[in-house]
Amino acid sequence: MAARPVVSVFGLNGSKLDATVPLPSVFTAPIRPDLVQFVHKNMAKNRRQPYAAKQQAGEETSAESWGTGRAVARIPRVSGSGTHRAGQAAFGNMTRGGRMFAPNKVWRKWHIRTNSNQKRYATASAVAASGVSALVSGRGHRIADIEEVPLVVSAEAESLNKTKEAVALLKSLKAFADVAKVSSSRSLRAGRGKMRNRRHRQRRGPLVVYAQDNGITHAFRNLPGVELVNVTRLNLLQLAPGGHLGRFVIWTQPAFEALNQVFGSQTETAALKKGYTLPMPVISNPDVTRLIASNEIQAVVREAGPAHTKRPFTQKKNPLRNTQVLVRLNPYAQVLRRAEMLGRNKRTTKKSHKKSASAKFLEILKAD
Repeated sequence: MAARPVVSVFGLNGSKLDATVPLPSVFTAPIRPDLVQFVHKNMAKNRRQPYAAKQQAGEETSAESWGTGRAVARIPRVSGSGTHRAGQAAFGNMTRGGRMFAPNKVWRKWHIRTNSNQKRYATASAVAASGVSALVSGRGHRIADIEEVPLVVSAEAESLNKTKEAVALLKSLKAFADVAKVSSSRSLRAGRGKMRNRRHRQRRGPLVVYAQDNGITHAFRNLPGVELVNVTRLNLLQLAPGGHLGRFVIWTQPAFEALNQVFGSQTETAALKKGYTLPMPVISNPDVTRLIASNEIQAVVREAGPAHTKRPFTQKKNPLRNTQVLVRLNPYAQVLRRAEMLGRNKRTTKKSHKKSASAKFLEILKAD
């Protein structure tokens, strides 16, 4: 989360102005990707239009089962004769020209209600993530040349009403590379969608947030990928498209200063949201690795144990493979094993051949 005390303000020519604005408290809100994805999924479902199969589809024919006794299935069959269609199975979802299984109905639950507090929490997290340059760059936005994130421009930008003036402003802020990325990414959609008024696909560009529309919507609306929204109408679907945090946001100075009224802080309620305060983070320092490595925690933790731990005695061992377990279960097994080994040795030992009579014995025999 961003933690700078003040943010610089840039003029229409891209230069830093002497004026600075304090960082709103919403940029210190906890960043919760899990909550953002959950709320985004629910909110995205609320734009769906109901669709269904025609109620009579697949059943607009006169068909009746032939019953049993004719060695055919009992599925309804088209009546008549003289055509290929006569006698063909009908109505069932496994038949040609039949209805689908469990046809879609328009009274399906298409829309989902989400708690207001969850939506506000997710929106605050998305705003806080837009102030972290690593998240914005990781989402794919071209901000390598941007001097500062969050990017705040002077109030004069709300009076622009020409597209060429908007392009000049983005180029002076070195933010036009993100618009060029969108323009080069435009491509034909794969599939049937290109026949249904969504012929092209393209990336998302910067989001321009303003407080007063004095022509700024006319200036930016024709730039590819650029979206505009009033600061009091911040939408999670625009702040985190696809449920992914880190949208590149360009704020006008009045809109940036109004964030404290829209969201309040952790101790003060918001002026535009009755009784709402920003959520407190569970831990003040989210760097868990640094916390574990700190001297205070290392002083009380136990030393690391051996790398290889002994198996617990409760773990079952196979007595047919483990001799010690076998002897523990059957002490006589050791005697049998020893006798088996001795018998094997006897079988494998070769019998020694009888020695031939010695020469002295042969001399005695011949002497007689």
